[in-house]
Order: sequence, then C-alpha cells, then structure tokens
Amino acid sequence: MRQGSVLSPILFALYIDDIGKLCFVNCGHDIILYADDIILIALSVTELEKMLHMCENELRYIDMSINYKKSCSMLIGPRCNAKCANIVSSSGQCISWVTELRYLGIFLTCSRIFTCSTDSAKRTFYRSANAIFGKVGRIASLRPKKQFWS
Repeated sequence: MRQGSVLSPILFALYIDDIGKLCFVNCGHDIILYADDIILIALSVTELEKMLHMCENELRYIDMSINYKKSCSMLIGPRCNAKCANIVSSSGQCISWVTELRYLGIFLTCSRIFTCSTDSAKRTFYRSANAIFGKVGRIASLRPKKQFWS
C-alpha cells in the first residue's frame, strides 16, 4: 500500500493496537496513538521508563522500533522545573528532557498545568501576512491614485 493512502492510518492503527492496551496494565498511565506518533503519559519518571520498555517490547514483536532521535520527554505538573536524569531505553539510548515539544502541529510547553503555546502559530501567521503585504503593498503603491471629484 502506498504511503498517504486513506487506508494507511487505519491499517497502521490495527497493526499497533496492542500498544494501546498496555495502559490498562497499570493505573494512572495512558498512551495516545495517532498515526505513527505515540505519547506516553505517566505519574512518575520511573513509571514512564517502564512504559517505554513495554512499548519497545511490543514493537519488537511486530518488527518495529522507536526513532530515539525524534523522541523527547517533558514534565507537566508541580515539579515541572525539577532536574531529572534522562530516560534510558532498553537498548541504552537516552531520551532527553525538553521544555517545549511539537505534537500534531501543536506546541506543548513544560508548566505546572497542561499548556499549549501559540507563539509558533502567531509567528507563522505574521510571516505569511507580511509576505503577502510585501507583494501586494508594492503593487498597490505603483497604481495611480483615483480622484473621486472632478
């Protein structure tokens, strides 16, 4: 099947369905799956690392792996500014901590409560608006002004 096909996300979801069931093993954990993106949510860093290892094992069964270069960790809650050791995968890869991450085009930020950042969306909007105005503004200034009286 070609990438970008309408059936691709559905078949992928069926293929990795067992990973979504891992969160029922432990209370207070959750897994969010969308296309090929996975978010692991846990109450502690230790539990998060355990969940990562469980996901690695499940993915190994279906001959898939995690891209650790695109993976990161973020704290949300009262201890969001705490310094934590990097999470280590079962293969020895380190997953570093970040203060902001992008998921499905939305930027999540490290804070005491769940927060989304709109700064990137604003920058993109103003950059596009300025580019359009830069093109239209020059053309508009070259036209002769109309006089409304005779």
